[in-house]
Amino acid sequence: MKVMLVNGSPHKSGSTNRALEEVARTLEAEGIEAEIFWIGRKPVGGCVACEACSRLGRCAFDDVVNEFRPLAAEADGFVFGAPVHYAHAAASLLGFMDRLFYANGRAGTEDVLAYKPAAAVASARRAGTTSAFDDINKFFTIKEMPVVSSRYWNNVHGNVAEETEQDAEGLWTMRQLGRNMAWLLKCIEAGRAAGIAAPAREAGQATSFIR
Repeated sequence: MKVMLVNGSPHKSGSTNRALEEVARTLEAEGIEAEIFWIGRKPVGGCVACEACSRLGRCAFDDVVNEFRPLAAEADGFVFGAPVHYAHAAASLLGFMDRLFYANGRAGTEDVLAYKPAAAVASARRAGTTSAFDDINKFFTIKEMPVVSSRYWNNVHGNVAEETEQDAEGLWTMRQLGRNMAWLLKCIEAGRAAGIAAPAREAGQATSFIR
């Protein structure tokens, strides 16, 4: 089993990465492979609703989003992490997730996200972590992904990685998140081995409020 951890910070080795490292180490101690994927420093824009993904089976903007998708297909779970910018998750991560989630499963391609456990992680110098945490979690709940919790909100504090190292409670929270993710993945694997399939999907109907 494998978990992909996405570092949505412009700083490859900053506070967000330090938090993800703690989760990754715990996952590996639990026998789960873990890989951190950095989205880089280039700005990542959000979805423009061009609908090209419905024809192409991938996002029309061929960048880090399309680079990540095949890695997501091989993953069993995810952790998406971002620093707080103006009391919300970093815009590049939100743009990355916006396009990844919108293009996912289009044009008859495999849905690489549904039913896979996911967790949000936020880092901040001081405040805004809980609102950033909410930003990220909303992506999971629209894609039928079990949301993995910890013993507290999945947040760390520190302006740089060295300061985050001093946040003993935050790192404790990251370790428990890793354990909880490992436990849920093992439960899903055991259920699959026992013949329990993913939930049936209803075709449903979209309803607009304005007609």
